[in-house]
This record gives sequence, C-alpha cells and structure tokens, in this order.
Amino acid sequence: MSDERRSEILSVIDGKGEASLAELCGLFPDVSEMTVRRDLIQLEQEGHIIRTRGGAVSIRRLGESRPGGVNGEENEYMLRAGSNRDAKDIIARKALNFVEKGRSIYFDAGSTVMALARIVPDETMTIITNGANVAQELVNRHNITVMMPGGTLNRNTLSVSGPISVNFVDNLNIELAFMSASGCSVDGGFTVSNIYEAELKHTVIARARTSIMLLDSSKFSKSLLFTLAELGQVDYLVCECDPPEDIAKACRNSGVVIV
Repeated sequence: MSDERRSEILSVIDGKGEASLAELCGLFPDVSEMTVRRDLIQLEQEGHIIRTRGGAVSIRRLGESRPGGVNGEENEYMLRAGSNRDAKDIIARKALNFVEKGRSIYFDAGSTVMALARIVPDETMTIITNGANVAQELVNRHNITVMMPGGTLNRNTLSVSGPISVNFVDNLNIELAFMSASGCSVDGGFTVSNIYEAELKHTVIARARTSIMLLDSSKFSKSLLFTLAELGQVDYLVCECDPPEDIAKACRNSGVVIV
C-alpha cells in the first residue's frame, strides 16, 4: 500500500510540476500528515523530487523546464541529488562523527553535504551555509542557529556565491568546515566548474580551523576548470570507499587523513 501511495504522490507531483503538502494529504484522508512527509522523504532520497517548505517539486519537470532539458551544467543539483545516494549516505554517517555541540560549523552547498544536513542532531550549534537547500533543511532544527552569506544564487547548484559571500566568510572564525567538490585529482587538487564557487570554497578552507572534504568516488580522477584547494590544504578526506592509490598516496604525503 505504501508503494502504491508513493507512486500516486509522485504521479501528482510529476503531472503538475509541484504539489503542496496540504494538497497531497487531501488525497489520502485516512493517512496522517507525518506519513505523507515520510513518503516525500523517501521519494527525495530516490531522486524523484526535491522537498520544499510547503510540499515538493518534480525533478523530471524541473529538467524539462530548462533549455536543453537536463543536459545543462555538469553539476546541476537536480542531477546530483539523485546520483550515488548510497555513497553519499555512507559519507554523511562518517562525517557526522565530527559534528560537535556548541561549535561554529560551515556546511558547503552540495548534495553530499545535504545528506549530512539531513541527519545532524538538533543540538546547540551555529551552522553557516551557502546552500539554500541546506539552510532550509537545518532551519527546522530549533536549537541550531543558521547563518547564510549574501550573494548571487546559482539556480543549478542552489548555492550562493560571489564577492559578497567571500567578504562575509572572510570575517568569520570557523571551527569546522564540511566541504564538497566536483572533481579530485593529484594534479588539479579539488576542483569545480564555477570560478565564484571556487573562490568562496577556497576562502572557507582558509578561515577554517579544521576542514573536511566530503567526496564520493565518482569525483575521483576528475579535474574541472577551477581549483578550490590543493589536496594538502584540507585536514580530512571522507569517502565511501578507498580513493585511487595516487590520490591516497598524495593525501598521506600531505598529512591528510582519509576516513
């Protein structure tokens, strides 16, 4: 029955492009709102939708609404959110061990960091993030103070970046930073395709006492246009499996701990 209900919910969301929680609950009067919320969480984890504060939007329809369909910028959030979900969940559970109550923490934008945001406990801490979706997830925790920099919102990555963001971060004292990248190689280091995001990530790592790179194995041995940090500029590299030997060796030689 639950599979049939989720299938019907997805059909409604895909058909309209989006649907509110109240609308979806109205379709199933014998089911609690919490059950429908759990259905939406499951559909998001499977890569079918993106949850919003009042409901959900269809990833398929988002792709159709963009020029050229879903074949746009290589790191569009709607594509990344549904890929390598198991790996990202493993990485998130590993990274959660670093999260401590009472600290000032930076959460980078990105689907892997988003997986961590979903499981962060509701404890007293300050989390700064440039990810609009990450902030939306965290603001539901009553004990977490959420801060966001200003700047320009990238529709493809749901992240804020630019000079305003860099200036904001450059005045912070960050104890712990959870970072992401689109590529990782020995020669290129950690890379992304957007110069403004590269600059912001570089600034965060420079301001952080401890920086932790969350990277699933699909990013290894890839090098994009802009380097945000060399391999040795982070303290930890968290992966779901062992990285290629050349990357592992370079990390060990630089003092980076692989988790």
